[in-house]
Amino acid sequence: MAAQDVKLPKMNMPKMKMPKMILFDYGHTLCHEPGFDGVRGTEAIMKYAAYNKDNLSAAEINAFAESVYRGITQDARNAGAEAHNLIYQRFVYEYLKIGFSLPNERIEQIFWDGASPGEMMPGADTVLDYLESNGIRSGVVSNMSFSGANLAKRLDRLFPRHSFEFVIASSEYMYRKPNKILFELALRKAELAPGDVWFCGDSVGNDIFGAAGAGIFPVWYHSVIECYYKENKGNDERPACEHLYIRNWPELIEALENLKL
Repeated sequence: MAAQDVKLPKMNMPKMKMPKMILFDYGHTLCHEPGFDGVRGTEAIMKYAAYNKDNLSAAEINAFAESVYRGITQDARNAGAEAHNLIYQRFVYEYLKIGFSLPNERIEQIFWDGASPGEMMPGADTVLDYLESNGIRSGVVSNMSFSGANLAKRLDRLFPRHSFEFVIASSEYMYRKPNKILFELALRKAELAPGDVWFCGDSVGNDIFGAAGAGIFPVWYHSVIECYYKENKGNDERPACEHLYIRNWPELIEALENLKL
């Protein structure tokens, strides 16, 4: 039986206490990016090109950008580090002799929104409303090459009723999850002990083991919505560490309500 068809029996539910704060991953947890298309994103930014000396097409530009990404950027990630997209973007366009009439951060935002403006995962707004109404704080810790500022703007757009205390993008801090230092940074920002915080994410390796390694209680959000960038899509083995397994956001609300009893 596939892992996505399995739910933890009631007898195996972990011992939990009401959190003072819940931290969330971004990708495929709070939001997803259906139909992500780098050529479409490149077409969107080329409308603002001040010059394109070799008259390259969006497809040609994107092909080169992807080849660079698969090189040094992926090497950095394999080493547990994050390469900031604005640096990567600067190299690509200076190399190709393309310039823009807008600041780099705005070009990044236009590309990202053009490639996929993103969508809220079903019910994510409801769980955030629940946390706020119950005095439970929230924040975001994401493995993300895009800039933290543009991640925050996207979250503001997709969740206009909610304000996260802080948004941590790995692009701004060099380290990537599952390195516990990113989780410890979040704890220091929140001024909370690990036992007072939960972390919700979709990646067993990055989110569940990473949070557990920092002493934070992990919630494995195992959505059935397909994730285009996730490797080893069929490898969703149940993590050995203590955790809460949910397949939708109402199940998280249910778990929190049960803690009130």
